[in-house]
Amino acid sequence: MLRYAVICLVISLLAGAVGLTNVSALARRISMVLFALLFLGFLVLIGIAMLVDHAMSVP
Repeated sequence: MLRYAVICLVISLLAGAVGLTNVSALARRISMVLFALLFLGFLVLIGIAMLVDHAMSVP
């Protein structure tokens, strides 16, 4: 998913450089959504790891 976010970011930068502002805005929005989903998944996994660690350390 991070790969797709980076690809959309590169497309956005290239489209912005060429002057295709609509394409650039759409690619930037897709990139931001994918990155946000990836970050939320990361936070969920950190939370699960903390819960498992707490459950394993309590006798």
